[in-house]
Amino acid sequence: MNETAPITMKDIARALGVSVATVSRALKDSPRISVAQRERIKAYAREHNFFPNVLAEGLRSSRVRPLKVIGVIIPEITHFYFSSILSGIETEASARDYRIMVAQSNEQYEREVRICESFYEKKVCGIIVSQAKDTMKYGHFQKLINHGVPLVFYDRICTGVDTSRVVVDDYMGAFNAVTHLVATGCRRIAFYGAAMNLEISKNRFNGYKDALLKNGLKVDERFILQCDNREDAEMITPEVLNIVDGPDGFFAINDDTAIGILYSAKRMGFRVPEDISICGFTNSHQTVACDPMLTTVEQRGVKVGHEAADVLIKHVEGVYPLNHIEKRVVRTRLIVRGTTR
Repeated sequence: MNETAPITMKDIARALGVSVATVSRALKDSPRISVAQRERIKAYAREHNFFPNVLAEGLRSSRVRPLKVIGVIIPEITHFYFSSILSGIETEASARDYRIMVAQSNEQYEREVRICESFYEKKVCGIIVSQAKDTMKYGHFQKLINHGVPLVFYDRICTGVDTSRVVVDDYMGAFNAVTHLVATGCRRIAFYGAAMNLEISKNRFNGYKDALLKNGLKVDERFILQCDNREDAEMITPEVLNIVDGPDGFFAINDDTAIGILYSAKRMGFRVPEDISICGFTNSHQTVACDPMLTTVEQRGVKVGHEAADVLIKHVEGVYPLNHIEKRVVRTRLIVRGTTR
């Protein structure tokens, strides 16, 4: 994608004083538009490096769909939640005669940019993406939209780009989890979260904070930590548990982190849940393989994948116009197991 080419058909229409429909027809060599007008519009498009996504346009306007390939960008294939979403995407796409092309960003912004460029060059008909943790600039996503490529975010949405998205109710999932911890006797609850540039981190933190406040408990800054993986959790939890009047409960942003807390607490001689309670977020396979089994918030990744693929395909096939912003929320539920009272 050319760095100087983020224009749309609307921009061309505005610059030349014609309708978007006229621009579209001219670019398709419609005889309804005069030769002079066609050449004028096409010349402007060439000068400003406008290249419509031919495949996506063809899919929306024709019954003949020879190549139906959806690009999927996933942060980490080995992560249970993302792999379950991928399963849902593939199942829904396959049922509707689409194939998927999958790439892993490895949580790296630069890699994510290269994947977007590669997918565009390969003329995928649309892209489903969860942004990398490192992503702070969103020009690569906006360029895809400007070039007419349907884009749907899942899980980690990009607030800097206005496009369709499918998320879980992160706020209510966290709120309900922390409310359960309070209801079962916890009064000093720690929060292990991710960087606040991610919308899911903000939503889960706000759910945690509001649950405390609603139950008359103070938010203790000492108990709010940036930690979203097992390795870091095992490293910092001993320090947290050694604080005078330390936490009697933990809410973690994902199951891996929660299991790291559990492992450290047990190694230090704490009883779970008698001394401390722990709740995670995802409901991965690991939650029933630890002792005691982990209380967690179920995210329903397969359902998220189904919904994301459905939204993307409806954009590609013209059921949803490209400028329509579809926002879907998949409900979570609390799974109570042995790490809470």
